[in-house]
Amino acid sequence: MEIANKVAVVTGGASGLGRATAEAFVAKGGRVMILDRDAARAAEVAASLGDSAAWVECDVTSADSVSAAIAATKEKFGAIHVCVNCAGVGSAMKTVGRENVPHDLGVFETVVKINLIGTFNVLRLAAAAMADNEPGEDNDRGVIINTASVAAFDGQVGQVAYSATKGGVVGMTLPIARDLASLGIRCNTIAPGIFSTPLMNGAPDKVKLPLIEMTQFPKRLGHPPEYAALVCHMVENTFLNGETIRLDGAIRMQPR
Repeated sequence: MEIANKVAVVTGGASGLGRATAEAFVAKGGRVMILDRDAARAAEVAASLGDSAAWVECDVTSADSVSAAIAATKEKFGAIHVCVNCAGVGSAMKTVGRENVPHDLGVFETVVKINLIGTFNVLRLAAAAMADNEPGEDNDRGVIINTASVAAFDGQVGQVAYSATKGGVVGMTLPIARDLASLGIRCNTIAPGIFSTPLMNGAPDKVKLPLIEMTQFPKRLGHPPEYAALVCHMVENTFLNGETIRLDGAIRMQPR
């Protein structure tokens, strides 16, 4: 699928991996609708990208909010060809903590609602919109790209909620690809390692440096444009479907 003249919706598109993806897509001649809870930052990013980008405030956990965002995208740009899910939150809480206090169930539910249910909520509605597209050369109508994490495979102490959601994103990749195959819609997932995002950059060195040390090569945080480059490849390589790719400098996270 050629990116030029195609339309993407990008959740979490106002910062980090989502912003880099929006910038890369526009640079290749595509158009982007940025979905984010931070309206001010989304507006700023969209303005920096010119007429090829727009934004809408969106809560990925709300069916009504996402439906409105999908409708706004179709009204603005006429169609949706690509859906990239970057919105997500982290958590740090052990299953049983100090003084035998159990993990807060509300925290677990919130992380699941945003990272897993929110991802599915957006992709299901975007896929329904893609189904109306005229098929391309390979009868392709669209591409969904979700964001998991290496924590799906090597979750650390205190990452039970986060790892569960990212494992869920990985686990639903193939079934979604199979569900949507007859419509000509592909689904892939990226499992990033430790990237230079606002969330990670705000962490103290005692958190960041051990993670960098676990990264084999190169010994650094990932750059968001490296994530965006893989997104673009997943769009352009029509035979890539139903797959999760780790993008992590060969990191294998230790328990702590």
